[in-house]
Amino acid sequence: RFHVFRLTRAQDDVPRSSGVGVISTSSSAELAAQKREERLKKFRDLHLKRGEARKLNHQAVAEEDKLLKLPANWEAKKARLEWELKEEEKKNECLAKGEDYERVKLLDVGAEDAERWERKKKKKNADPGFSDFAAAQFRQYQRLVKQIKPDMENYEQQKEDVGEEFYPTSNSLLHGSHVPSKAGVDRVVADVERQIEKRAKYSRRRRYNDDADIDYINERNANFNKKAERFYGKYTAEIKQNLERGTAV
Repeated sequence: RFHVFRLTRAQDDVPRSSGVGVISTSSSAELAAQKREERLKKFRDLHLKRGEARKLNHQAVAEEDKLLKLPANWEAKKARLEWELKEEEKKNECLAKGEDYERVKLLDVGAEDAERWERKKKKKNADPGFSDFAAAQFRQYQRLVKQIKPDMENYEQQKEDVGEEFYPTSNSLLHGSHVPSKAGVDRVVADVERQIEKRAKYSRRRRYNDDADIDYINERNANFNKKAERFYGKYTAEIKQNLERGTAV
């Protein structure tokens, strides 16, 4: 009985051990195949990324080489052209709608931006210099007005004396009715004398050039010719040369 039991136990054990070995072998093969597939997938992904990086690098190098061949101020010119194109499109849109472009443009500008641009404009060209006599007189008027200090006591006194006529209407007639005070007249006279004195000091005599052409008859005429030369010299230079050579038509 014991011997039979051993044989039966051996017969039962053999098929079980062989079945486990087959299952474990197939599982190892599937696991190895799965790992191999994962490695191949990673390799393909890396290969694609390397190709994409190579393509992007080539595009960047080509773009940089293109920019190096362009002029130095190309970026500024490009931005300027794009801005002009947008401005032209806005002008056409306003023209189609029947609107004033300058008015529409100012509506989009804030108060702070307008003040900043105005300060920048004044700082950039604080003193435009002499352009014509009208502009020079206007600048002098502005300079003199800034020097005036308001007399509030006299203002209130005139307001009480005139009464309702202090604020004129369309029917008011105030021309020639104002009588300046003696202090006001003296102040104007002193200011005019100060201007004359300042102008006399400013008008200094220029150095005389012996080699310069003599085209004047006196000092006043010489100053006039200098002013005319400053404004119209570039137009009359060729005419003057033709007259000197005798080839004028």
